[in-house]
Amino acid sequence: MASELCKTISVARLEKHKNLFLNYRNLHHFPLELLKDEGLQYLERLYMKRNSLTTLPENLAQKLPNLVELYLHSNNIVVVPEAIGSLVKLQCLDLSDNALEIVCPEIGRLRALRHLRLANNQLQFLPPDHWNIAPNWRSREHSWTNHYLRCVLFHKYLTVDRNRLWYVPRHLCQLPSLNELSMAGNRLAFLPLDLGRSRELQYVYVDNNINLKGLPSYLYNKVIGCSGCGAPIQVSEVKLLSFSSGPRTIFLPAEVKAIGTEHDHVLPLQELAMRSLYHTYHSFLKDLNFLSPISLPRSLLELLHCPLGHCHRCSEPMFTIVYPKLFPLRETPMAGLHQGRTTVSFVAYCCSTQCLQTFDLLS
Repeated sequence: MASELCKTISVARLEKHKNLFLNYRNLHHFPLELLKDEGLQYLERLYMKRNSLTTLPENLAQKLPNLVELYLHSNNIVVVPEAIGSLVKLQCLDLSDNALEIVCPEIGRLRALRHLRLANNQLQFLPPDHWNIAPNWRSREHSWTNHYLRCVLFHKYLTVDRNRLWYVPRHLCQLPSLNELSMAGNRLAFLPLDLGRSRELQYVYVDNNINLKGLPSYLYNKVIGCSGCGAPIQVSEVKLLSFSSGPRTIFLPAEVKAIGTEHDHVLPLQELAMRSLYHTYHSFLKDLNFLSPISLPRSLLELLHCPLGHCHRCSEPMFTIVYPKLFPLRETPMAGLHQGRTTVSFVAYCCSTQCLQTFDLLS
């Protein structure tokens, strides 16, 4: 097997191959033949999936300087060396199905990188600094970060499925070129409220995050995957909470009944406040003696006039969070145009778990 491997690499070097396939070779170490002499200067694509590699050589970029795609799917890689940041032409890096527990920030120095695949690892978090797109360029303490920020500005596809992530760095929402984000099968309980605010981000997949019960309303008109998220709740009937302001009593949404239970999460305070304020403000339009609009900031007034969406079940306004419900539909002639699928689906958006449970396309 060793002689066959050496022969394959020697032929690739002699004939100046641009693609080299070393999949299924039972490799436990990175082949030294690849790093011999000047390496493979012409090589652009290296496929090494389904081996037993545990690490990568420090001189990888020096010996393979023209790599555009590097596929390391299904190995046992625990650590990626800092030197990987020197692969300046790398556009696609696949580290799926390895044993990574952290993402080395040097990956961020890959300015040409468009596809980053980290699915099926042991990641518990993504370093916030890695996604920082607004560094303090004058600060020395942040200067080391600046070397790899240019890369993340141009990420288009990020896949981190089936890891152990429990939160999403907020700066990830601000990447101007990110088109597709897949974080299915993690431990997410919430998403940043402005995820989806970027027009470029069109595809978000968070399927099978069982603790995730709501989506930011900026995802309202995006293509989303959210099956297997959340679970139906049963909350015993208790007296609705409310607060009074002068002669009026304002009731809070029904989710407040779930406070303290292990089955549901309370809506963000901002959402509760905005919904209550929305109804209160519209009450003012009927009763000029209550809550003068002059007391509210202009930006807040504009948001109250135009919520980001309304519940399909009860038309309740939604400002920061929605509850999606997927309805598979019958086959249609046009459905086959969508990535070979033969069925299409309708996603309903609800304002609460109660509306989510009771909404039906026929209702």
